[in-house]
Amino acid sequence: MPEPAEAPAAETARTDPQPSPFASPSGRRALPPTPSATDGMTPGPPVAAPAPQAQGTHWPVPHGSVPPFSQTPYAPPMPQAPAGQQQPWAGVPFAMSAPVDEQAPGQPGMPHTLVVRRKRRRRSLSVAWLVPLLVLALVAGAVGGIVGSRLTEDDRLADAGLPVTPAGSGTIERAPDSVAGIAAQVLPSVVSIQVDGAEGSSTGSGFVLRADGYLVTNNHVVAQADGSESATITVTFVDGSEQEASIVGRTSDYDLAVLKVDVDGLTPLALGDSDTVVVGDAVVAVGAPLGLAGTVTTGIVSALNRPVSAGVSTDTEDTAFINAIQTDAAINPGNSGGPLVNAAGEVIGINSAIAQPPGSTSLVGGSIGLGFAIPSNQVRRTAGQLIETGSATYPIIGVLLDQRYSGEGVQVSTADTAGRESVTAGGPAERAGIHPGDVILAIDGRPVTDPDELIVAIRARTPGDTIVLRVRSGSSERDVRVRLDESPTQ
Repeated sequence: MPEPAEAPAAETARTDPQPSPFASPSGRRALPPTPSATDGMTPGPPVAAPAPQAQGTHWPVPHGSVPPFSQTPYAPPMPQAPAGQQQPWAGVPFAMSAPVDEQAPGQPGMPHTLVVRRKRRRRSLSVAWLVPLLVLALVAGAVGGIVGSRLTEDDRLADAGLPVTPAGSGTIERAPDSVAGIAAQVLPSVVSIQVDGAEGSSTGSGFVLRADGYLVTNNHVVAQADGSESATITVTFVDGSEQEASIVGRTSDYDLAVLKVDVDGLTPLALGDSDTVVVGDAVVAVGAPLGLAGTVTTGIVSALNRPVSAGVSTDTEDTAFINAIQTDAAINPGNSGGPLVNAAGEVIGINSAIAQPPGSTSLVGGSIGLGFAIPSNQVRRTAGQLIETGSATYPIIGVLLDQRYSGEGVQVSTADTAGRESVTAGGPAERAGIHPGDVILAIDGRPVTDPDELIVAIRARTPGDTIVLRVRSGSSERDVRVRLDESPTQ
């Protein structure tokens, strides 16, 4: 900060006293100032005592004035010290800190003695404070006693004396068509399957088809063991016993395989009629998800005739085309090959695939409520072929479909591809009058919009069956009847 300007010489000595840092608690006026150090150290000439004045006169007061007194002034004239001697009270002014109650008699020529009386007020608790404090003390004592007893109390009893249910009163009647009743009926026939081979280990589920040891599962569960001498297939039953199994036959077209174990007296599960299933039917899925054998989950049939294509590799020849039953029963890795049963305990499908969220790159996902099962009617026909011949066939119409077509319906290829004819000569389609470039709009009255949808709809039939196709050639549409042929034996 800039230095202050130098004050004029005439203003060097202050005319007003410095303000006191302490304020009078009673609010009285300021007292006269104390004489300077110079005046207090060097005695001045004798000061003549002021002449006595009559009562009621005014007293001069330094640094101000006070109202006139009607009584004797608070200090009589001071006696003068002998010449050459210092006054013992020089420079010490009188100070009155409290009102004068009474004035003690003094000696003539001596100052009067001031007696100040101060009354101290005694403080005491009122009833308004005393009662709440007493109540608070009582409450604190009670709480302390309870807490102390709880901390020192021993909660152990010599006899627990727990309630006992009377014998026979806790019996629960479970209906055969309840989930518990279905599980009790199905579980003894469901097995867990583990395959150990050069490509690693895989697990799945299956169930008993015949009492003499024939089991059914998914092809992708046991595919790595086929033709491998080092691979082993181990089947675990509900009682914990294990048996080594062999492959009777398998097909990638329907993702089914039949195994055989050397055990007799097994309890097979009945294959129901999947054509009678409707959306909303209650279902139970049984299997060994993540190796947890004997797991039961419930749900409903969410949809029918879902076109599902799945395979163990990217090779089209190994792709399975399934006209699947959709369910929201929890199906997880390891459930593959296990049964999907209805309320009567009949198998209406084999759990085979689950959906994953779009964009998911995980090869192993969990259930999101979208599971798919191979219909039991398809299982019956294909498993019968595998047991009888070791291989299975599927129905065909003898055309190649254009995967690049994006218009309405499904288009027959306009040209031969990879040495294969777009329309097989002498095949069912050619006999029905279907030509290259024709568009198939519907099968048996059900519209088709994707090649896989038409394929799975045809493979859900049996060779020799007749279907009706809605075909568009150019701008004209017509219905044609096609009798299905059987694919060559693989």
